[in-house]
Order: sequence, then structure tokens, then C-alpha cells
Amino acid sequence: MQPACQTDANPGEPDSGGRKLEGQGKPRLPTSRKICYALGGAPYQLTGNAISFFLQIFLLDVVQLDPFWASSVIFIGRAWDSVADPIVGFLVSRSPRRKCGKLIPWVLGSTPFGVLLYCLLWFTPSDTLPTSWKFFWYLTTYCFFQTCLSCYHVPYTSMTMFLGGSQSDRDSATAYRMGMEVLSTLIGTSLQGLIVGKYHASMTLSCQGLNGSLSNETMGNSTSPLTNTLENTRMAYLTAAMVIGSLYCCSCAVFVLGVKEQHGPISTLDQSRLPFVYSLFIVMGHRPYTLLLSGFLFVSMAFQMAQGIFAFFCTHAAGLAGNFQYLVLILLVVASLSIPFWQWFLVKFGKKSTVFVGLSLIIPAFIIFVQVTNNFLTFALTMILVGCSTAVLFLLPWSMLPDAMDDFQLKYPSCQNLEAFFYSFYIFVNKFGGGLALGISTMSLQDPLCQQL
Repeated sequence: MQPACQTDANPGEPDSGGRKLEGQGKPRLPTSRKICYALGGAPYQLTGNAISFFLQIFLLDVVQLDPFWASSVIFIGRAWDSVADPIVGFLVSRSPRRKCGKLIPWVLGSTPFGVLLYCLLWFTPSDTLPTSWKFFWYLTTYCFFQTCLSCYHVPYTSMTMFLGGSQSDRDSATAYRMGMEVLSTLIGTSLQGLIVGKYHASMTLSCQGLNGSLSNETMGNSTSPLTNTLENTRMAYLTAAMVIGSLYCCSCAVFVLGVKEQHGPISTLDQSRLPFVYSLFIVMGHRPYTLLLSGFLFVSMAFQMAQGIFAFFCTHAAGLAGNFQYLVLILLVVASLSIPFWQWFLVKFGKKSTVFVGLSLIIPAFIIFVQVTNNFLTFALTMILVGCSTAVLFLLPWSMLPDAMDDFQLKYPSCQNLEAFFYSFYIFVNKFGGGLALGISTMSLQDPLCQQL
């Protein structure tokens, strides 16, 4: 039988001693290691945002799947992605420590398969294949890629606890990572848009031209302008995938070579021998972690609901249909630049105060959005507030998670090496909240008084 986790009878004393041990007698975490750690977070955002923005239009316009099949690929893939994270987290916690570490082998081993599957996701099979085969190709490729990405991202995020240094060093490393992830969001979306955007525009023009002036002779010509443009668009998507895949490999190499696993203040990086159900029970029964998880879920849902309908709001309510992309650019740039300020703020005033101040900025921004129309300058200035609040959402939950885990390790000293389990459920909640937000925001657009003809 597995030994049950024993609660420390007097967790206050070990907490004091543990904090002292963590903060004293250890060398500071060098900036170079923080940068290498931050660069390791780029693949998740590079690939994730490219998929979020472009996979649907790729399946519909380039692969030319029916909307039902394209939606099924995305929905099933997202559901599988959410389920994969806790499973991978449990497997990581059960894995033994090897010569190069416990977490690094997962990151290193999953990268080649992740890059290959990402490129295959944007590859277009022959047009002669039946629709069912195309659906099977993209569904399996998408699910396997998301599994490989989970095998990369779950141990990567868990590495926060094993970078070395003090608690303030971990918070600083988290700030570096969040800044890089916001920047990667901007880079991934921009790269994909720059490479494939002009081909989508050309394809639209060719389609319009053919609809207006297509002759029978052109109909029989297999090298029509639309066919050529479609092939160019497919090649552009594959080129963009290779570019992002190259950045994926480079980020992984920098992370693996620049970061070494260190023992945590309490955890030893050994293999966890607790069964899955018991691990889930003991982790979810830890009150600080559950409260943090719940707060993160609701805040994340609120932001992602706003994100889901913002494009429709700008187009149909605010009168800013042609300027939506510039507002998103302002948000991402401000979020990236404001993370150092929020890191200083949380060191100066504490994490709870930072959460309260930072998230409160979104309230006046939403009020301005619903009161003002056809005024790009006002919206652009308001997006500065939204960007600052978004930076807090990126930074603070991930900065507070190690504190909840420290409290768990001090309260249950016999229940160790569950870091990957903690982080995997944190990622799962974020994705679950995103799925709920997408459904709620879509239903909120349905007007029972307005029937679509």
C-alpha cells in the first residue's frame, strides 16, 4: 500500500525555517538563466496563437473542408488538449530522475515530434482524397501535436520550482517568462500573418474575378488563376509552419543548454509513487491551491469572453471594423512592456495588492468601450489600460502558484514531487475556462428577436 500523506502538526515552524533556508545560503539566480528559462516558453505561444488565429480559416478556405468537419477538428482537438494536460502531469510526476534530470528529458524528447507534427498540421493532402480521410488526417495530427506540446509545456512550467535561488528569484524568472510569452504571442501571430496574409488577399481577389467574368474556356483550364493562388497559399502555410518550427527548436535548445534542474527548497525531484486518484484528491483538497485555481478560472473566463467577442464588437457596435488589428497590437505591446513594472509593484506592495490594482483597471476600460463609438483614439488609449490589466493576468497567477505549492509541501512533508501535477491542472483550468468562455460569448451573440435569413 502507498503511504498516505501526513499533515504536519505544526506547519508554522517549518514554514519559517523553510523560508529562511530558501532565502539564505543560496546563490542568486543569474539573469542569463532567467532569460534562457523565459525563451523556453516561446514555443507554446508561437504555435498556440498561430493555431488559434489561422487554423479555422486554413481548414475552410485552403483545405476546403466543410464547416462541420472543420469545427469538429477544432472542437475535438481542444477537448483532447485539455484532457492531455493532467495525464501528462501525472506521468511526469511518476517518471524517475535521470542523469540529465527529471523534467529536461520530457522537454527534449517531445520537441522533434512536436515540430514535425506542427508542420504536418499545415500540410495539405491531395485534393483527390475523400473528405473523411482529410478529417482523419487533421484530427489525428492536431491531437498528437497537442499531446507533444503538453509533454513540453507541463514539465517546462514545473521547472519554475527547480531553477534554484530564492522565492524572489522565482518570481523574477516568472516575470521574464511572461514577458517572453506575450512577445511570442505577438511574434507568432505577426509571422503567420505576414507570410500567409497576402496570399489570402490574392485568393479572395481571384475568387471575385472568377465569379464575375469566368468563361467556359477558363473553367476547363486546370491552371486557372484561382488554382495557382490556392497552391501558393498552401505553400505559404507550410513555409510559415517551418519558420515557427525552427523557432520552436531554437527555443528548446536554449532552454535545455541554459537551464539546469536544481533541488527545490523541499522537493527532491524524485519519482512520485502516489496513485492518480489519491494525488488528485490531496492536491484539490489543499485550500490555498483550490482558491487560487478558482480565482484564476473566473478571471481567465472573463478576459477570454471579452476577447472572443471583441472583434464582433469593434466591427458591428463600435464602428472600428478596419482598425481591430491595431487595437490588438497596442494591447500586446503594452502588456509586454508593463510586465517589468508589475514585477516591481508586487515586490514593493505584495501580490494581493497587485492583483487588486491590476485587475481593477479593466473595469473603467469596459465602461468606456460601451459608451464610445467611432473614436479610434479613445479606444487606442483605453487599450493601454486593458494591456496593463492583461499583463497582471499573465504574471500574477503563475507567480502565486509556487507559493501555494510551497505551502502544500510544508503542510504535507511526506507528499512530495507533485509539482507537475499542480502545474498540469493549472494549465487545464486555463484551457477549460477558454472553452467555457468561447461557448458563453458565442451564445451571448444570439438574439431571439433577430432571425438569420
